[in-house]
Amino acid sequence: MSEEFSENAVAVVIGAGGGIGAALLDNLRQRGGFGQVLGLGRSSEPALDLLDEASIENAAQHVAALPGELRLLFDASGFLHGHGFQPEKSWRDLDPAHLAHNFTVNAIGPALLMKHFLPLLPRKGKAVFATLSAKVGSIGDNNLGGWYGYRASKAALNQLVHTAAIELKRSRPQAICVALHPGTVDTQLSAPFSKSGLAVRPPEEAAADLLAVIDGLMPEQTGGFFDYRGDPLPW
Repeated sequence: MSEEFSENAVAVVIGAGGGIGAALLDNLRQRGGFGQVLGLGRSSEPALDLLDEASIENAAQHVAALPGELRLLFDASGFLHGHGFQPEKSWRDLDPAHLAHNFTVNAIGPALLMKHFLPLLPRKGKAVFATLSAKVGSIGDNNLGGWYGYRASKAALNQLVHTAAIELKRSRPQAICVALHPGTVDTQLSAPFSKSGLAVRPPEEAAADLLAVIDGLMPEQTGGFFDYRGDPLPW
């Protein structure tokens, strides 16, 4: 990892049981540069469930008690389909339960991660909070329509990241809070749509690209929305 992180640094991956999360965890452990790399999710110890704020708070307390400083937190969680729902093709498909679950996992959950983990970042030196957004969450880039709940919840996530970054900068001027688009990755989330002509990449490649972006981030880029090449995306 970046030379800016020392051996007493702690890295945490949220959603470590997913395709991208597991690849991030493996990459960080293989590359070194952190004294400890911890994966958290619903099956970890301690467990962290984005639908349960108490579990998020408990996990944050666990991380706070670890030796070393939290220098990287990567939220690799996300919801696109499942629980009997598929992305909406039309406004005729809009369902309040589906919309609510999109916002709970894709926006409210990460917001609660910010609430409990951003205060753990050191006041000096580089530290990064990164969360997986999606290019389809870009309002400026929306030329196809559809996918109402996913688009809207990721757009909400982008606003939450940008807002939190402003507050974070006041007490931790070198810390960075960003939203990252991983591209279309070969995971359960994208599997039903992998035949739509999109270029699908393996999780290992996506993880390496995302961590390379984090390596190159500067404090003045906090609050931004970037793709896996490090290029800014329109809001």
